[in-house]
Amino acid sequence: MSTIEQNLQRVYQQIRTAAQDCGRDPRQIILLAVSKTKPVTAIEAAIAAGQRAFGENYVQEGVEKIGWFRERSEGTGLIWHFIGPLQSNKSRLVAENFDWCHTLDRPQLARRLNDHRPAQRAPLNVLIQINISDEPTKAGIAPEDMLSLAALIAECPRLRLRGLMAIPAPESDFQWQLAVFKRMYDLYEALQRVHPGVDTLSLGMTDDMPAAIAAGSTLVRIGTAIFGARD
Repeated sequence: MSTIEQNLQRVYQQIRTAAQDCGRDPRQIILLAVSKTKPVTAIEAAIAAGQRAFGENYVQEGVEKIGWFRERSEGTGLIWHFIGPLQSNKSRLVAENFDWCHTLDRPQLARRLNDHRPAQRAPLNVLIQINISDEPTKAGIAPEDMLSLAALIAECPRLRLRGLMAIPAPESDFQWQLAVFKRMYDLYEALQRVHPGVDTLSLGMTDDMPAAIAAGSTLVRIGTAIFGARD
């Protein structure tokens, strides 16, 4: 058994434990393996262990990996999520290659992703990124701007609004993490009331996954605990 396979099994067990601790069904929580900066051999090991959803932070690197796997049988059925900050001039590459974009945070970006999404492909699944910790250096929109951006996305035929994503300021205290994540869950419920098709709350990484699951996250983004420290 490879180290990556062992790590995946350990993370899935942590998800099950965290879900059971708060009375949730662990099957409601998707594990996104964050493969940024990792070689295709590491992704192959994760695929061999049954992992199918992968997250990339850098557009060019992600597009190259997607292309590499599309030419190979083990690439069948993979789902690729773009989870990094997105500049408008890279929006075409994301729209043409990825299945999901987690970091939509402005109207111009929504329009560009919609315009560049190939008509023969399913609509691009998108999440609105919220700057939940109000950090001036972080991407994401203010919570009060969420519904206006969601309304614009709903008018884009090549996009499918799936929910929200956030990267809170780092904090080691569980109760503090939980409080921030619960604010995100409240926004998620508010969005669902207006857009009933919304089903995804992308919250939680290696250091704060239990709190994210306790607050209601449906998708956790885990890199280090699967692949080791970033290269």
